[in-house]
Amino acid sequence: MCYNMSGDDMKTEIHSYESFGTVDGPGIRFIVFFQGCPLRCAYCHNPDTWHIGQGKTVNTEDILTEILKYKSYFKNGGGVTLSGGEPLLQLDAAIALLQRCKEHGLHTCVDTSGAVFDEEDADKIKQFEKLLAVSDLFLLDIKHMDDERHRELTAHSNRNTLAFARYLAAYHKPVWIRHVLVPGYTASEPSLRELRRFLDTLDNIEKIEILPYHTMGAVKYEKLGIAYRLKDTLPPDKEQIEMAQRILWEGRNDHG
Repeated sequence: MCYNMSGDDMKTEIHSYESFGTVDGPGIRFIVFFQGCPLRCAYCHNPDTWHIGQGKTVNTEDILTEILKYKSYFKNGGGVTLSGGEPLLQLDAAIALLQRCKEHGLHTCVDTSGAVFDEEDADKIKQFEKLLAVSDLFLLDIKHMDDERHRELTAHSNRNTLAFARYLAAYHKPVWIRHVLVPGYTASEPSLRELRRFLDTLDNIEKIEILPYHTMGAVKYEKLGIAYRLKDTLPPDKEQIEMAQRILWEGRNDHG
């Protein structure tokens, strides 16, 4: 969906912008929601970002123009976050936009599941090396450590996500881990302890964010005519949240 125009200016398919984001990275951030995602997370609150061809096609420079309108607000560590959807599904366009942001001295962040990473694809690895050069921070969503349960939740293996986590650690890139707490799926003590054991092998984690499952996106499924698979699932209760905090945060100083 993205291709070269002049220099690094590319056509990119996006879903929307958020000009004063405060939960997708440090400080006040301009969020670019890319269109398209390979995952089908059962709890996704943006199913309207799934399909390529249903977003808005814009040029990199036009996105940058929108971002720079808010540059004066990016003080105290703020900046730009690429989210989605899955921004790395349009990897070349993401790199081009991040490069332009860095040229303007902006802090850059990528919110990703890592699902499109392929450690066996040499050409893609070269592209990811370019990505790392223009990205200050990654928000990495680890959905589930068990591959079978991950497939139940997302219709996709967790192999690439975990490989990407190790890749980022090898390059010492700062990472915030995000984990959605879903009763019946991820809110059990064994699954949380398995995640903690994996995170303890990584030395680049700056923060761990526990995101309680919610149903605020369910109305979108009805409008889009998509069955909402977790319609009978309640948000985690106080005890489940506290258990997750205890397991994932205990002994660390990098929790949310």
